[in-house]
Formats: sequence, C-alpha cells, structure tokens
Amino acid sequence: MKTLAIIPARYASTRFPGKPLALLDGRSIISHVYVHVHETPQITDSVVATDDIAIFDHVKNLFGEAAVMMTASSHRSGTDRCGEVLQAMEQRGKHYDIVINVQGDEPFVDPTQLTTLINCFDKPDVQIATLKTRILTLEELSSPNNVKVVCGDHDQALYFSRQPLPYLRGIAQEHWLEKFEYYKHVGIYAFRPSVLHEICQLAPAAIEQAESLEQLRWLSAGYSIRVKETQHANIGIDTPDDLAAAERYIRTNKKQ
Repeated sequence: MKTLAIIPARYASTRFPGKPLALLDGRSIISHVYVHVHETPQITDSVVATDDIAIFDHVKNLFGEAAVMMTASSHRSGTDRCGEVLQAMEQRGKHYDIVINVQGDEPFVDPTQLTTLINCFDKPDVQIATLKTRILTLEELSSPNNVKVVCGDHDQALYFSRQPLPYLRGIAQEHWLEKFEYYKHVGIYAFRPSVLHEICQLAPAAIEQAESLEQLRWLSAGYSIRVKETQHANIGIDTPDDLAAAERYIRTNKKQ
C-alpha cells in the first residue's frame, strides 16, 4: 500500500514558540521526527507541512525540497494541514492508500508504531487508525495531559477523555490500576485519503470543544477509529521543561 506520512510543524506554539527548531541532542526536534518517519520502510513519501519560512528552509536544507511543503497559516489543526498537503500531492498526480499524521513534536516516534498503524488497514472497512499504550502509574492516570482511550471488543474507540475512564464504582481510585487495564492515547493517526478529505470539512462538535480533543469530532460524526496497542512509549515535547526532560532521557540511555 502506498503511504504518505505528513508531519505538521508550526512555529507559533503558545507554550513553546519555535519548538520544531529547538535542539535535542544537537539536532532540531523536527529533524528527529523526519528521520524516524523516513526510515520506516512502508512509508512511500514523507513531507513536513509548515506555515513558517524558517522551518521550511531548515527542512529543505537538510532533506531536500521534496521533504517539505508550505501550507496556509489559517488551519485550525494539524489534521487540516494534512488535508491541504494530501490535496496538493493528488493534484501532482500522486495517489495513496493511507495517510499518516505524525506530530512534529514527537522526536521519539518509532518506525514500529507507524508499521502497526499501516497494518490496521488490512480490513477494507477501517477508516481511521491510532495507537494506545498501557497506563502504569496513578500519576499518568490522573493527569489531564494524558488522554485516555476506551475501546470496544473489536479494537474500536468508544471514547477519548482527559479524565480517567471508566469510573470504577465502589473502588478507591488508588486501586483502579489493579482492577482494570487503562490505556493512554498515542496521538498518531492514519486515514483513508477519502476520509481525511471528509473530516477536514466537519464543523467542531460540542463534545470535542468540551474535552478539547479533535478526535471526538470524528466519533461524533459517526466515523470509526481502530486502536492498536504499542509497547513503545513516546515522549512528546510541549514545553521547554519537556525538552529538558527529553535531553536527560537521551543522556541516561546513552550511558547504559
């Protein structure tokens, strides 16, 4: 299957302006992401999608003109930015079976995760796919920064929330992890191209705005999301403190 991987990268982050160009282990965050995505054998084409000329020039100088595309600054989300890139690629005569959205602040994204996503489309009725990983600590479970996902019997997402779900009635919360397997959502998505085009036309949903989670718009509109488990734990970079923690993680693993 032909697969297009798109890496949305904005400069104007509220909590960390210029984040894609910040250095991690001597290289920019966006270069880490691009290399890991590009190394995945099943990926046909990899493109960084940005609205910033500094990011555009940086990626172009490192990986060539085909590795990056300028997109509109008016997009509400990385998904909309991916939709613009897909449309541009199709206008150039390129067509794909799968489109993957890899966030530009995930320097530890692993090729095995992308392979798992691609393999989700072995069934023709799969529209959207994403990943989850097991929650092992109460701190992870209680943090609203960790999005939780609840799935049905056939790997379909039932709901995403910043709250710990499900609620275990009659059991003290400190014992919840002993009684139920909780999962954190890993925010990498894969789409059928036709589905990506469709969801880019959807208006925000009330439930999406309540939780500030875009994927709830898709569930609310009736789209199905297949969820597979990954053993690889990502470290996303949202703030300068996250970057410092990532540096410590790299140094620690180099010593081992």
